[in-house]
Amino acid sequence: MVDNPKTRKAVGLKLKAARKKKKMTQAEVAEMSDLNTNYYACIERGEVNPSLEKLQAIIKTLGVKSSTILPF
Repeated sequence: MVDNPKTRKAVGLKLKAARKKKKMTQAEVAEMSDLNTNYYACIERGEVNPSLEKLQAIIKTLGVKSSTILPF
């Protein structure tokens, strides 16, 4: 989904900011998004290329608009 390393990092930083604004832990977001906590942490660090479905689940969990997270 997010194939460019710079884009992955930017998306991860936006997810982290949204998570912190909601005062949630990585574990809470991961559990509510049906993801492994370590995998979610890798998404925030921009280390993995998550699918659109996974990103949608995270965005829904965080209660934010996709346009605030996705650069396209």
